[in-house]
Amino acid sequence: MHSFEHRDSSMHCEEVPLDTLARQFGTPLYVYSHATLSRHYGVFDDAFSGVDHIICFSVKANPSLAVLDTLGSLGSGADVVSGGELYRATKAGIDAGRIVYSGVGKTTAEMMQALEAGILMFNIESFQELELLDRVAGEMGVRAPVSLRVNPDVDPKTHPYVATGLMTSKFGINLEYAASGYDRAARLENIDVIGVDCHIGSQLTDLSPFLDAFKMINGLINKLRKKGFNIRYLDLGGGLGITYEEEEPPSPAEYASAIKKVLKDEDLTIILEPGRNIAGNAGILLGRVLYTKETSRKNFVIVDAGMNDLIRPSLYDAYHALMPVTISNRPEKTVDVVGPICESGDFLARDRKMQELRTGDLIAVMSAGAYGFSMASTYNSRPLAAEVLVKGDQFYLIRERGTYDDLMRGERLPDTDTPG
Repeated sequence: MHSFEHRDSSMHCEEVPLDTLARQFGTPLYVYSHATLSRHYGVFDDAFSGVDHIICFSVKANPSLAVLDTLGSLGSGADVVSGGELYRATKAGIDAGRIVYSGVGKTTAEMMQALEAGILMFNIESFQELELLDRVAGEMGVRAPVSLRVNPDVDPKTHPYVATGLMTSKFGINLEYAASGYDRAARLENIDVIGVDCHIGSQLTDLSPFLDAFKMINGLINKLRKKGFNIRYLDLGGGLGITYEEEEPPSPAEYASAIKKVLKDEDLTIILEPGRNIAGNAGILLGRVLYTKETSRKNFVIVDAGMNDLIRPSLYDAYHALMPVTISNRPEKTVDVVGPICESGDFLARDRKMQELRTGDLIAVMSAGAYGFSMASTYNSRPLAAEVLVKGDQFYLIRERGTYDDLMRGERLPDTDTPG
C-alpha cells in the first residue's frame, strides 16, 4: 500500500498533485509520503506485538533526516553501517540505545564514535574487528556490547549483489566458527557478549530462507546459553521484499508469525532491521521528458532523471514501474526510457510498453523510496536531486537541489608556490 494515485487523471502524493511539486521544486525530484512511511512502520511494529522487539530502520535504505525523524518519532531505532549513518541517526533524534552498528569495515574512529554515543550493540563481522574493538574500548575505559554476525550459508534466492548469507559472502562469521568465536569474545576483557546477529540478504520474497537461517541461529543460541553466555538479543536483520512488479513477498504479519513459531517462548529481545519494506514504496522519483527519438530498432524517451539519480536499474537490472503523471488517451508504445548520462547503461526501463510520452510530460518512477537517493551520485557533474516530504495537503522541501558550487565544494587548485 502507498499514497501515490491518480485522481481526475493527475497523480497525487497524498493530497498534493505531483505536477504542483514539479513546478515549485523542479525535476528530478524525490517525493516521499509521510502517511506511507508511518503506515508501513506501524504494520511492521504491530506484526511483532506480543514479542519483546526493537525495530531498527536500516539507514542505508534512506538516510534522509526527515525520513529518520518521521520513523524515530514512531519509536524506531536504527541499523547503521558507518559513522556518517550513526551521526545522521542521532541528529534525527533516534536514541543511541536503540542503534545497532553493522558493517565489515568499521574503523577505529567509528568505533570510538559509537562507544561515546552509547549504542545498543556492535554486530561483529570478523575476529580482527572483535580484537580491535576490545583494544579501543579498553583505551577508552568502557566495555563494548557485541553480537557476532553469523553467516549460516543459506541461499536467499535474490540478486547475487544483495545476497549476504552465503559462504562466499564477505559478511559475517561462518556458522562452523561461530561457537569458537563466542569463546574468543568471552576471553576479551572489554567486551560484553549480549547477542547473536544474522542477515542473509535483501529483497527476499520467500519465507523459507529466513526460516532455514533462523532455525540454525536458534540452535546456536541454545548451545551458547548452555555454555553460560547471557544471550539477550537476537538480531534477525532485514531483507523482507516489496512489490516492484509482480512479486508477492510475505506480509510483515506472515513473517512475524513464522518467526514466532521458530522462537516459541525464548527469552530474547528480537531486533529487526527493515529498510526497503518501510521506505521502498513510500517514495517516487519524479522526472520530466526532454526528448523522444526513434531509430529503426528502438523508440527512446529521454528524461532528465538518470542513473546518477537512481542507479538500481543500471546496477541490478531492477524493475521500477513507470507511470505518466497525467493520464491521457494517447496510444501505447514500446520504449526505452533513458537518462542524460553519457553511458549506454543509463536507463530506467527497457522495452517498456506504456502510454505515449511527449516532451514536457512528467513521469513517476515508482518504488524509489529505498536505495534511490541514498545511492545517488554526481556522476557527469550533475547536482543531486531535491527531496520533498508530503504530509496530507502540506509539503516540505527536506533537501535543497544541489548546485554547481556544491559539485566543487572542498576542491582547490594547487598553489605551485607553496606545495604540501
